[in-house]
Amino acid sequence: MLHHLLNLFFPKSCAGCESFLLKNEVVLCTKCRHEIPLTNHHATENNELVQKFYGRIPLEFGAAFFYFHKKGIVQEMIHKLKYKGQEGISETIGNWYATVLKDLKQMQHIDYIIPVPLHKKRLRERGYNQVAGFGKALSSELNIAYNENLLYRKTHTKTQTKKDLLGRSDFIATIFDVHFSEKDHGKHFLLLDDVITTGSTLEACSRALLKIPNAKISIVCMAMAHS
Repeated sequence: MLHHLLNLFFPKSCAGCESFLLKNEVVLCTKCRHEIPLTNHHATENNELVQKFYGRIPLEFGAAFFYFHKKGIVQEMIHKLKYKGQEGISETIGNWYATVLKDLKQMQHIDYIIPVPLHKKRLRERGYNQVAGFGKALSSELNIAYNENLLYRKTHTKTQTKKDLLGRSDFIATIFDVHFSEKDHGKHFLLLDDVITTGSTLEACSRALLKIPNAKISIVCMAMAHS
């Protein structure tokens, strides 16, 4: 009853176009759900995300769910997730993508789901890691353990979006590390992030995880920047 009253006086809006959501709509309206640009990376082994890491890290599997375009539906949705406190968007994307990933043979060999970590200071500022809901939803739906303690960020940094690729890569490579024990040896880690652009952050996280003997890396992102 209270839930219906809240929706009556404070109706939820679509994270893509701001229109009011109908009774059975969650996060996105039906129109935006149909128009959101899907990558279909899961259907192509040698997809563009995998190609991005050739010669950088040995990748077992890689995929992003959506394409990220400036001023598009996905940008609006991710902006609200990261900067407008709409944490539930993360879980919704995870539940949606899980329906795509659950039948893939590559998912059957994953040992741990690992989110790209925030520094403690950024976590306090935002109140949550925007990738956590995504990871926990995938963990639940795919029946894979979620581990947010193995990989950590050593230093707090401001946004690196204005750095060139080389400068960004050299800098980011120094800010991640791992806490691991012998039980983590030989494990296959599914590393998660929100939006992949240059891939520098994911490369640095992967290199940290590859300090673990015989580790394997796969990557899944909510979205991939697309020109």
